[in-house]
Amino acid sequence: MTHPPHATAAPGAVVEEIAALGPFFAVTTHPAGAPPGEPWQPMAGALPAERAAAVQAYLAAAGGQPAAAVELRVAASVAHLGLAARLVSPALAAAVLHGRPFGYHLGAVRWQPALGGPVPLSLPDDALHPRAATPEQLADAVARRLLAGPLAELADHFRPLGVSPHILLGNTASAVNGAATALAAARPELAAPAHAFAAQLLQRPPLRPQGARTPTGAFRRRSCCLIYRAAPDRRGALCGDCALRAPTA
Repeated sequence: MTHPPHATAAPGAVVEEIAALGPFFAVTTHPAGAPPGEPWQPMAGALPAERAAAVQAYLAAAGGQPAAAVELRVAASVAHLGLAARLVSPALAAAVLHGRPFGYHLGAVRWQPALGGPVPLSLPDDALHPRAATPEQLADAVARRLLAGPLAELADHFRPLGVSPHILLGNTASAVNGAATALAAARPELAAPAHAFAAQLLQRPPLRPQGARTPTGAFRRRSCCLIYRAAPDRRGALCGDCALRAPTA
């Protein structure tokens, strides 16, 4: 994977370029260590229970059901997957576009808990680290600073709500593959490096056992995010990368 000549661009310029890729990548920054101000909230604390309850009500309403009809662990898994995707997407873009890893503690992240689309996201202004020397070192840095850092913290917050570690890791793997697919859609000329970098991340701990390729080359996670269980009678559609799909799909 090669990086463009402007790989040493200032952090602000990198963030602006990432944000321009679309709502799944959109991110702003705030001074590191500064307390959150309205409408921003810290992505920690009471996050899991509150977010899971909100998603539970949202999914139930979409299916014309009372909130209690949707299992809390299902809502928690869906909530986790959405937030994991928001954290992964800008990080993958920064790596592919500029060879630079994001790294921060989950407690430093700010967000606005909207429903029905990508949530607004703000990262500390010191989250973007210097360019890695090689693609392998870059993948190691992203795996260490992001996947084993704030993404692992995020999973830890949701585990007490009944979501298994296997599903949480699968959600993160799905977020990595989804970010590469979204980046390829936004910048088709980056499709090959985006998917190549995602493949490197999926081959590293903690995600190494969480995904595989079908005979047609499609990504297939080794678990299910459970969203199909939110539909009436628990007969919803399966996601495109779901482990429950037929092996040749």
